Amino acid sequence: MQAIQIREPGDPSVLELGEVDTPTPGHGEVLIKVAGAGINRADLQQRQGHYPPPPGASEILGMEVSGVIADVGAGVTTWENGQECVALLAGGGYAEYVTVPAGQVVAPPEGVDLVTAAGLIEVAATVTSNLKLARLREDEVFLVHGGAGGIGSFAIQYAKAKGATVVATAGSPDKIDYCYRVGADLAVSYRDDWAGAARDVGDGRGVDVILDNMGAKYLEAHVDLLAIEGRLVVIGLQGGRRGTLDLGALLPKRASVSATALRSRPVAEKTAIVRAVAEEVWPMIADGRIQPAPTTSFGLAEAAAAHTRLESGDNLGKLVLVP
Repeated sequence: MQAIQIREPGDPSVLELGEVDTPTPGHGEVLIKVAGAGINRADLQQRQGHYPPPPGASEILGMEVSGVIADVGAGVTTWENGQECVALLAGGGYAEYVTVPAGQVVAPPEGVDLVTAAGLIEVAATVTSNLKLARLREDEVFLVHGGAGGIGSFAIQYAKAKGATVVATAGSPDKIDYCYRVGADLAVSYRDDWAGAARDVGDGRGVDVILDNMGAKYLEAHVDLLAIEGRLVVIGLQGGRRGTLDLGALLPKRASVSATALRSRPVAEKTAIVRAVAEEVWPMIADGRIQPAPTTSFGLAEAAAAHTRLESGDNLGKLVLVP
C-alpha cells in the first residue's frame, strides 16, 4: 500500500510517499480502507522529531481517519466488512489502510460525508475529554485559542452547548468573524490585549476554564487570568514547553493547572472516550448544535503541501488527506 513516510526529522519536504506492507488486523483489531486522514498539529511535531508515537504504535503519521472496514481480526464481533466508520488512532493514518483496536472505531455522524468526518473524531475526543476533566459548568467563562481551527471551532460550539460564555482568539478578521459565526460571545485577535478582553467578559473576575494549546508562551498570562477556582488545561505546546509557574498566584485563587495527552492513553480509556463522543457529540452534529469545521482536502501525495498550509496559519478549519 502507499503511505507517507518521514525521511528524517525536518520541514514538510521530508514527507515522502512510498510503498509499505499493508497491515493485518490482530486480535481485537479492524483493518480500515482509509477515505480521509485528518491532519493535526501533533503530526507537525512528530514530523519535526518532537512527538514520537507511543511504544508499539505505527511510525506513520496520522491520528484520525474515516473509511470503510476492510477486514476484522479475531474476536471482533461489532464490525463487518463494508461498514463506514471513523477511528481514533495512535498513528498510521497517512496511508491507504490502517489497523486500529475495534473499540476506537465508531460509525460516522449521521449526514456527514466521509472526508469531512475524517477530521472530527480527534478534535471531538480531545475537547470533550478535557472539558470533562475541567468540569466546565453552565454560566462559566471559557477561553480557547485558535478559534478558527479544528480544536478551537469545535470547542466554541461544544462549550456554548454546555451553556458557557465563550471567548476565542484568532489571527485575522475573517477568522474572528468565523468564531462569531460558530457561537463565540467574544472573539479577539491574539495580537491585541486578549487577556484583558477575556477578563472584562467575566466582570473582571477572570476566566473559569482555559483550554490551552500554547503552553509556555501564555502560561503566566493564563494563571493571572484564572478566576477563583479556575482551571487551566494544557493540551498543546505550540508556544514552548518550559515556562514559569507562579504557585503564589494559584494558591489564593484555589486554581489548578493540568496537562493531558490523548494519544498515549490506554486503549480502554480511548475506547470509553470514543463511545462518549458518539453518544453525546454525534447527536449535536445531527441536530445542528455543532457544525463541522470547513474542510480542505489534499491528495495523499500532497502531504507536504498540507503541512505547509497548516504551519502557515492561513488555514480555516480542518485539513484532510485523501488517498
